Amino acid sequence: MIRTLNTLFVTMFGLGKIPKIPGTFGSLASIILLYIFFHILDLSSNSILIFLIIIFIFSFSAVAIYIKDNENKDPKEVIIDEFIGQSIPIYLYEISHGTEKTSDEAIIFYVICFVLFRFFDILKPFPVSYFDKNFKNSFGVIMDDICAGFYVVLSLICFMVLSSYFI
Repeated sequence: MIRTLNTLFVTMFGLGKIPKIPGTFGSLASIILLYIFFHILDLSSNSILIFLIIIFIFSFSAVAIYIKDNENKDPKEVIIDEFIGQSIPIYLYEISHGTEKTSDEAIIFYVICFVLFRFFDILKPFPVSYFDKNFKNSFGVIMDDICAGFYVVLSLICFMVLSSYFI
């Protein structure tokens, strides 16, 4: 029973078991879930942050348990790390500037975050590749996606700074 619940957690309720591009489906499910939290259910950003922190902390042990007897230490079906990494730029966008975001603005931004996150998660620039290659445990599985999430944030900040000079 516990093992089944753990598998459901790390595969985002079986979504990671999709044979083709499970990470992409995990990222897509993440942005949909976060959109629902922020724009449909209108949950407070503090409540969402607590939820994300709980997921983050629990993920380390859940992934470790899942990969313990697995030869592959970063199996494709484990996609909770995509949820964590994808949540970083979206959460920071939602709490930024203390302004109201319209649903249309949010959808555009979520799509940009989705595309950029998948780009960095697949390309794996340093330090994403460092964590992916050198830590064959739950830490490596999760940290490469966290780095990819921060690359999205850094890219968007650079774009905003550069565009302010040209617009």
